Amino acid sequence: MNIILALIIFSVIILFHELGHFLLAKFNDVRVNEFCLGLGPTLVGFTKGETKYSLKLLPFGGACMMEGEDEASEDDRGFNNKTIPQRFSIVAAGPVFNFIMAFAFSLILVASVGFDRPVLTDVMEGYPAKEAGLQAGDEIVKLGSKNIHLYREVSIYTYLHAGEEVEVTYKRDGEKHKAVLIPKLDEESGRYLMGFYGTTARTKGSVWDTLRYSVYEVRYWICSTIESLGMLVTGRVSVNELSGPVGIVKTIGDTYTETKSAGLLLVFLNMLNICILLSANLGVMNLLPIPALDGGRLVFLIVEAVRGKRMDPNKEGAVNFVFLMALMVLMVVIMFNDIRKIIM
Repeated sequence: MNIILALIIFSVIILFHELGHFLLAKFNDVRVNEFCLGLGPTLVGFTKGETKYSLKLLPFGGACMMEGEDEASEDDRGFNNKTIPQRFSIVAAGPVFNFIMAFAFSLILVASVGFDRPVLTDVMEGYPAKEAGLQAGDEIVKLGSKNIHLYREVSIYTYLHAGEEVEVTYKRDGEKHKAVLIPKLDEESGRYLMGFYGTTARTKGSVWDTLRYSVYEVRYWICSTIESLGMLVTGRVSVNELSGPVGIVKTIGDTYTETKSAGLLLVFLNMLNICILLSANLGVMNLLPIPALDGGRLVFLIVEAVRGKRMDPNKEGAVNFVFLMALMVLMVVIMFNDIRKIIM
């Protein structure tokens, strides 16, 4: 059941990503040769019109294969024979569709269970929050220059800025107040604490609140992904701590096992939350300026617009292929680490 759930989630997210490329390609009259789910040899497929639709052997990834995408083509409907704005829209559509999916799922989640407001439930004696006059019921609205809308944002901010002085803006009885806090080291936990408690318990609001907090939900996962990448670049986390498909399957399985006794609705909502995370994550990762990813292709298009001259499609395709192989090697390393963690 765990693997089935994981395959369904992966398939839905990847298909929607590729659907973005597909629909914008069709809109811009680009010939799509194949639209597929998975990688490797074809298991089943059929052709409708000019496009082959297929299911591949390896259940990870997918593709919208367009004429002239990675090679020179004399076909007027070839990808590289379209204008820069047309090509830009086609490439950008994949990540954009991931963000649209994350928002749609967030709407369902927030409408069902609400949102976690950044309201304090208590403050700790002997810590900066108490000394600065903060109290239960205060709502955190800003930490430093970062606007806060969810309590989870408070938690991740304090983790990423451990030990740093921070200006806290909070609301009490409708009025805004400010306090400067210097986190204090808690010797028992080894963590720097500002000394307040909140809760991730969710509350429901109006239709407007549902729409607004759905945006905040997606924003939270996008920012968390970007901040995690920053920690990877700065060495605060290592490649060994990353999770790939195997690790995600395990997370999905563990979540299902822990929640199935509470009923199908809770299982559904937890799977929905995972879908939001993965869809937002895929959107961000694909926008990284790395060849073979959508972000890398967008960089090539920007360079082309600046130079006023198109790069040789065959050379661009070769660069994309090299980086694709490098990414595949990275995925193998991450998969090995996932398997090692499970075994150990």
